[in-house]
Amino acid sequence: MIYPSIDPVALKIGPLVIRWYGLMYLVGFASAWWLGLRRKAQLGNNITDEDISDLIFYCALGAVLGGRIGYMLFYAWPDFIADPLLLFKVWQGGMSFHGGCVGVFLGGGYFARQHKLTWFAIMDFITPFVPIGLGAGRLGNFINGELWGRPTEMPWGMVFPHVDHLPRHPSQLYEMLLEGMVLFVLLWWFSSKPRAKTKVSALFLIGYGAARIFVEYFREPDVQLGFLWAGLTMGQWLSVPMVFVGVYLFMTAEKRDGSI
Repeated sequence: MIYPSIDPVALKIGPLVIRWYGLMYLVGFASAWWLGLRRKAQLGNNITDEDISDLIFYCALGAVLGGRIGYMLFYAWPDFIADPLLLFKVWQGGMSFHGGCVGVFLGGGYFARQHKLTWFAIMDFITPFVPIGLGAGRLGNFINGELWGRPTEMPWGMVFPHVDHLPRHPSQLYEMLLEGMVLFVLLWWFSSKPRAKTKVSALFLIGYGAARIFVEYFREPDVQLGFLWAGLTMGQWLSVPMVFVGVYLFMTAEKRDGSI
């Protein structure tokens, strides 16, 4: 198969340029808001539609700021030290899920403090909505023709002409499937019934971390970093702690007093 070379610009009106990747963020935030409204009763009868809108706004802001800062720290540290203004040059690309994840945790924590809720109550509430945004973001990566996979001889290998003429894994689509669709179905089902506090958040950490570690074996490592210690990529090393923390939280959930 040949990569279809999709125009990354969805709409252009004079100086206004709307890119597919930006629209994918909008899809993720809008879907989280809509799903949050459907399940707001999980946070108590005092939570209003406006409160859900505030929660999604805080988490969206955290995702964008954390994603950009995380990319600078994890993937472009030497360039950032040489030119700190790169942090604001978002049009040049560069977002990190792991940094965005921290940002969402902070945004959710701010909301929890405002409404006198436990932090994990907010995390258990919000994490089932996250995979839709992750899947949409990976589709945006595919449209942009970035984050391509390693060479392969599999029949579904895809040639990215702007890279080379080797058939490669369409790893963006693998991630869209696992981190997006599969993880969403799993979390939505699991969180549809009352669970011990931290179990939903823990399952998200385990599910995303495991999916990311697995798919990174088919994805070309970032050119500026390559393979790191033990032949793993930066994405894998950042995901390993997620799995361990998730397993710990899941196994100890029943013993936790729920005060966090």
